[in-house]
Amino acid sequence: MRSLFRLLAALVLCIQPALAWEYWGGDRGGQRFSPLTQITADNVGTLVRGWEFRTGDLDARPPEVMKRTKFEVTPLFVEDSLIFCSAFNEVIALDPGTGAQKWRFDPKISMAQRPANRFVCRGVAHWTDDRAAEGAACKSRIFTGTNDARLIALDARTGKPCADFGNAGEIKIDAGMKLAWPGEFQITSAPVTGHGVVVVGSAIGDNRRVDAPIGAVRAFDARTGQPRWTFDPLVHSGIEAGHSNVWAPMSVDEERGLVFLPTTSPSPDFWGGKRPGNDEHANSVVALRIETGELVWAFQTVHHDVWDYDLPAQPTLARIDTGNGMRDVVIQPTKQGFVFVLDRDTGKPMWPVEERAVPQNGAEGEQLSPTQPFPTHVPPLLTQRMTADDIGGLLPGVRSSTCTKLLAQSRNEGLYTPPSTQGTIVYPMTGGGVNWGSAAFDPVNQILFANVSHAAHVITLIPRDQARGFNPPPGHDFGQQEGAPFAMSRALAMTAIGTPCNKPPWGETVAVDLKAGKILWHSPVGTSEDVAPLGIALNTGTPLVNGVAITAGGVLFTGAMDAYLRAFDVKSGKQLWLGRLPVPGVANPMTYLWKGEQYVVIGAGGHSEGGTSIGDSVVAFRLPRQGESASLWTRLIDRPGGRFTAKALAAGVVLIVLIGLLWRWRRKRRVAAA
Repeated sequence: MRSLFRLLAALVLCIQPALAWEYWGGDRGGQRFSPLTQITADNVGTLVRGWEFRTGDLDARPPEVMKRTKFEVTPLFVEDSLIFCSAFNEVIALDPGTGAQKWRFDPKISMAQRPANRFVCRGVAHWTDDRAAEGAACKSRIFTGTNDARLIALDARTGKPCADFGNAGEIKIDAGMKLAWPGEFQITSAPVTGHGVVVVGSAIGDNRRVDAPIGAVRAFDARTGQPRWTFDPLVHSGIEAGHSNVWAPMSVDEERGLVFLPTTSPSPDFWGGKRPGNDEHANSVVALRIETGELVWAFQTVHHDVWDYDLPAQPTLARIDTGNGMRDVVIQPTKQGFVFVLDRDTGKPMWPVEERAVPQNGAEGEQLSPTQPFPTHVPPLLTQRMTADDIGGLLPGVRSSTCTKLLAQSRNEGLYTPPSTQGTIVYPMTGGGVNWGSAAFDPVNQILFANVSHAAHVITLIPRDQARGFNPPPGHDFGQQEGAPFAMSRALAMTAIGTPCNKPPWGETVAVDLKAGKILWHSPVGTSEDVAPLGIALNTGTPLVNGVAITAGGVLFTGAMDAYLRAFDVKSGKQLWLGRLPVPGVANPMTYLWKGEQYVVIGAGGHSEGGTSIGDSVVAFRLPRQGESASLWTRLIDRPGGRFTAKALAAGVVLIVLIGLLWRWRRKRRVAAA
């Protein structure tokens, strides 16, 4: 049976590009599927740490700066190197077998800026110039964006800037207007390349003002850096709004010459009275000609968004069995937990999408859409409304009184309940659902996998006359939304002890049979070990903004907000293994084969927005070599609650020693008294 599985995998991969992790999402279309089969569901439990590399940021950067970092990077495996970017946009190449540094490039971004989305770099892009002579400088190139909005081209073999690209190897992206503060405009996701063009999006600070920078996507000649085209996703006719940008990863269909953009909501997020209508091409999957920027099609997933339900995930390009033959599609997961499956040539849904009535009566001046699109074939990946029955608490069966009160006093009519001055429950929260980690697709078994978060936000609109000088409570995200009649406040719905109001699990991996339109399994990912007293590991799941990697060996890998890399059986969702990390790996894993050994790698640097510990490591695991195995102590520690068990054992040993010393002392006293 396994031989048949491998044969089918080989046949499928002959049709599609080789998935060797040369791109941020594994391949150009972001399937995150590897054909490697050395690591299997049967032997994954024996994985050992192969190497660990530290960028040095933790020692070199001020602690107050490190507290504003998110290490979300996924390395590429190109030019016999692992190549990735740090949170500060340093590009580093490592030896795949040892983790030793081969080269490093530092763009020297300022530590004084305060990037709107914190210091972060999710990845780099690779491109080979087929016109350049073999061995020529920069024939093989790495493209990276920066937190100060530069696009940089480097020689993939040496790390030196490509002198023929832009100005000595870089282009400064113009935001088109004066920034409200240094860091309002940045690049966080990897560029994409195709047909001799490099395309880059941008991340723009939300909720500061209506008149924000536009969210233009920009394309440049990959050889010279000369501008090729600019595309503003938002049609500005008759509306007043800023960006509908593309901060999330994009995808490329090289054969069709198309680039696919996941676009965001217009600014500001939570009041749209100055942008009446559906806000065309915002909150949409948009297909463009990569050489010219010509619009081919667009499909909108949210009309007139006032919930910050932008598209955060890379559009996944796949060939699927729809029940009416094989079709090339674009699969777009959303923060709401929807999965839209669109024809790749036309953008039309492969299965019906219904326009359903949604809650109305928005804030003063608001002009809501009366309906929203709901896919009918593929079920949502998570529930989409929080009720009193969903409220958890400190003890099983006991509801949090704090959350019960919060739910009772807030507006809560289900999905798409509009923001209000009384406070509105937004569930799923504005972080998803699915987030930038995106989905993975198994082309052999036609199964989609995605991480989801279960939590609620409370969104409160603050009238303008109350907004000046407003001091938000701890844990609240506050935005002035200048130019709108309301400011905004956003906070997680939390119990008095700081856990989400809704019952766990708070993070899961979900497997979906697209053809059948059926959820196959869902498994909690992450425990409370790294935040609970004494390291007690409750199987609560943790919020999951990161994604997964899957292999033809039948294994799914994922990180979480606790400090473990986990492996699951793709068929059943059963957890098979976990490897301890120095700090949480809130990043997408990847895998590659080097000198006959398959490695699995994850960036483990923590996540400041998630409140985790912070680090600067990239960690690789592999199967044990002959005569090598994980020690009993390592196997004890590298499991949920392992540190708690170790602490308990250590405490027990100390207690026994103390009892022994006390017994000896008392015995000596008795002897002396006699």
